[in-house]
Amino acid sequence: MRRVMAVAVAAMLAGGCAQWDRLSGSEKGAVIGAGTGAAVGNAVGGGTLGTLGGAAAGGVIGHEVGKREERR
Repeated sequence: MRRVMAVAVAAMLAGGCAQWDRLSGSEKGAVIGAGTGAAVGNAVGGGTLGTLGGAAAGGVIGHEVGKREERR
């Protein structure tokens, strides 16, 4: 089972990297913010709820930061 999950994650990462150049600044910010927020949420809150809450908050904040960067 772990091997299947590792292959699935690798395939998703490869697909995401192929599309990275097509994303806008706000979309890139949302992706980075969601990933960072999920890691922090898991570390602080632990469990699924902390991870999802952190990902949601990080995604929103990252989107707004990315939108600001686009305006510059």
